[in-house]
Amino acid sequence: MQQLSALQSIVEFLQHHAPFNQMAADTQEFLAQRLKLSFFAKGELITGPEDGIAKHYYIIKQGRVRGERQDTSESDDDVWELVTGESFPIGALLAHRPVYTRHRAVEDTFVYELERSEFEQLLNKSHLFHDFCTRRIANLLDTAMRKMRASSASEVSGDSSLNTPLRALMHSSPISCSADTSIRSAMQTMEQAQRRSIAIVDDQQQPLGILTLRDVMVRITMAELSIDTPISEVMTPIEYCLSPDDFAYQAALLMAQFGIGHVCIVEEKRFVGLVSERDLFSLQRVGLGNLSRAIQRADDIPTLKQLSNDMQQLIHQMMAQGASVDQLTQIISTLNDQLTQRVIIISEAKLGKPAIPYTWLAFGSEGRLEQTLKTDQDNGILFLAPPGQSDEDARTALLPLAHLINQSLAEVGFPLCPGNIMASNPECCLSQAEWKSRFGRWIEAGTPENLLKASIFFDFRTLYGKDDPVAELRDWLFSKTKKNSLFRRMLAANALGNRPPLGLFGDFKLSLHGDHTKSIDLKLHGITPFVDAARLVSLTHGLPHTNTLQRLRAAAKTNSLPQDDIDAWSSAYGYIQLLRMRNHQLQLEKGEELDNYLQPENLNSLDRRILKEAFRQARKFQSRLALDYQL
Repeated sequence: MQQLSALQSIVEFLQHHAPFNQMAADTQEFLAQRLKLSFFAKGELITGPEDGIAKHYYIIKQGRVRGERQDTSESDDDVWELVTGESFPIGALLAHRPVYTRHRAVEDTFVYELERSEFEQLLNKSHLFHDFCTRRIANLLDTAMRKMRASSASEVSGDSSLNTPLRALMHSSPISCSADTSIRSAMQTMEQAQRRSIAIVDDQQQPLGILTLRDVMVRITMAELSIDTPISEVMTPIEYCLSPDDFAYQAALLMAQFGIGHVCIVEEKRFVGLVSERDLFSLQRVGLGNLSRAIQRADDIPTLKQLSNDMQQLIHQMMAQGASVDQLTQIISTLNDQLTQRVIIISEAKLGKPAIPYTWLAFGSEGRLEQTLKTDQDNGILFLAPPGQSDEDARTALLPLAHLINQSLAEVGFPLCPGNIMASNPECCLSQAEWKSRFGRWIEAGTPENLLKASIFFDFRTLYGKDDPVAELRDWLFSKTKKNSLFRRMLAANALGNRPPLGLFGDFKLSLHGDHTKSIDLKLHGITPFVDAARLVSLTHGLPHTNTLQRLRAAAKTNSLPQDDIDAWSSAYGYIQLLRMRNHQLQLEKGEELDNYLQPENLNSLDRRILKEAFRQARKFQSRLALDYQL
């Protein structure tokens, strides 16, 4: 009885911490039976490089564990802490190598230990645990996204698009097969019907399970399973069904709550169709298309202002429907582009279209297609003075239009830039030759201080007008930056100057002064380290992209950076952006002014855990820069 009680206690602990709380009951019990409770006194070393190949997997039950980088001083940059529910050393166990980090008990600490051989058994037994170990932050992010979507889906249930009956989303001829059908036969049926999923039903046509193309990759291809295996051995059992008369938001809620990608539709207990996340997301394309068309038809600034406000509800709905952060920021930026382009067209109609060829440039987050609901203006003009006209005369002719556009954008909802990085500033309304001269000064004779202020200019892209002069400017810029190692080194030094707020003895470094005490600036200390590092990679390797995630993916394709690191950094960056957007959404609901400050004490334990890991990934990226540039 005592042994049974101890086992139940371990299971209950696992049920409170990701990823173990998502495991099936039999997998939780499998793990609980093999865990051994160990105690480490304050200051005691748990594992280190000198121990040889990692032999145990540890889960912290109570206390704190400090990670210390090998052969470094105990500075904030080299030390971090793990707390209850966190585990280590996963990377060393997967690679069958010694740990790179010493793990030491900060206080009297209890941990659960799992032998390496049993750790490997768990990897083979649980797809979920394998996924967590190989893509830790992405796996935790998936969990956080499901919870966020569950909350959002219930809040927007009254929206007309999500109020669509599921009958309207179902395919007219759903495909299914019996449980004893071979995987080969099922895949042939999917191919012939050009479907991404198939339902498994019994003799009465009641649904038993589902198989998707992703399942084929993970459970069959990667596991090297015979395709003559009965499909019942690899299908995902169906536990939740809806009727054709239920609504889209109910399916969204089920998907969000239980982490499933499909909902089975039954009528009189018989299978009649499947609805996927893709089907639900397609609903919003109608709303997105309508909003986009309305922007393009608007003929005055007040109408554009109202449409700008409508974007907020659209983004809230898309968050509920599971759109990724990358998708959301690019959609926001795309709609903001359309708003800006329409403002320019309306302004040109009012003042007259200038005879001087010009291109409206986007800088900063707008240039990177990474805008959130809080954004101000960062823009400029590149022009080509007609023959016989000086650059100064052309600029004088363009500035009244630039001023009207900037003021109109402010009315629409894009605040004026506090740093005056706007086209109406003569220093941001330049000919192509003048832009080359300005960039040249920064590259050849810039100081770290003025490069810090100028960095957002390097994220420029065309927003309105011809792109050829801008493309030529970018090519010229790459030819300069690739040759100038001192310039790149100064950019790297600036990137390392903004450290993610991880404290030595606690979770986070918090602001202790001003209007935002006990807070973290998610933009400055969370997003910016990734943006600065990715920009440097882009300028170093001549990558034409301005978007941070696209820059990272392009770096992986050129083998400039390891794919595993890119995946982790992309997930970390995406999560911090998610927190920013969710924080903005909450501020909007409360009628508060939008800002980028977040109080970690308001986060649940899972979000705090992911945020710490995201900051660690930012430091890892910075450590890569420090190594590359010997800083």
